[in-house]
Amino acid sequence: MPVLVGTSGWQYKDWRGVLYPAGRPQRLWLEEYARHFSTVESNNAFYRLPERDTFAAWRDRTPEGFVMALKASRFLTHIKRLKDPAEPVGRLMEHAAGLGVRLGPVLLQLPPTLRADAGLLDACLECFPSGTLVAVEPRHDSWWTDEVRAVLERRGAALCWADARARPTTPLWRTTDWGYLRFHEGIARPWPRYGRQALATWAGRVAESWPDDAGVYAYFNNDPGGAAVLDATVFVRAVRAAGRTAVGPDRIDIPETV
Repeated sequence: MPVLVGTSGWQYKDWRGVLYPAGRPQRLWLEEYARHFSTVESNNAFYRLPERDTFAAWRDRTPEGFVMALKASRFLTHIKRLKDPAEPVGRLMEHAAGLGVRLGPVLLQLPPTLRADAGLLDACLECFPSGTLVAVEPRHDSWWTDEVRAVLERRGAALCWADARARPTTPLWRTTDWGYLRFHEGIARPWPRYGRQALATWAGRVAESWPDDAGVYAYFNNDPGGAAVLDATVFVRAVRAAGRTAVGPDRIDIPETV
């Protein structure tokens, strides 16, 4: 499998003129997004879980081969803080089944105040149906232990490799046979862009850590001003230059009007 490169979300008004042509109605932005990208990380479920019919509509509006990753509900990660996971995980997966073959990985982004609890994480991961791809993004340094790594490896869950300000915020553990990356904020101008060297360094890490037959999902979360869109295209070129197959645009060409 290739490196699939996309962005975290697609509904940003300041992407007009960067990804979306002037005059393209917002109700058609997903179709326009999918014309350029083959994957997206949806944040909708984090704030409010869409109905199964909404997921099914997204499935029908995107082309064959498109993959949608889902950020799990904050009710599970930030309110329940991984406790009693069976009901929220079951509800998420029941609704997300509307995506059918479009469903990609599920991301568990943990709150920065949540300290490590390998037992809680293990119990949560156990609730996901067999075959579900789950990535975990802890944000407290107490999680970087052999015990936590062992839980991820045993459950086949990926440690999300995260970047903030052009530096890794997580260990670069490879805990399963696929990878998941998130880019939060670069240090290039204009803010919050990434510089070419920073993205080339990350492309090299991917190429060194993952064979070309391993699936890797990479999402840019630095959405202001269309930075995510522009940086994603540079990253696609960098991954290809590093010798890996990447799926995504290496440039964005849009008409000024529609």
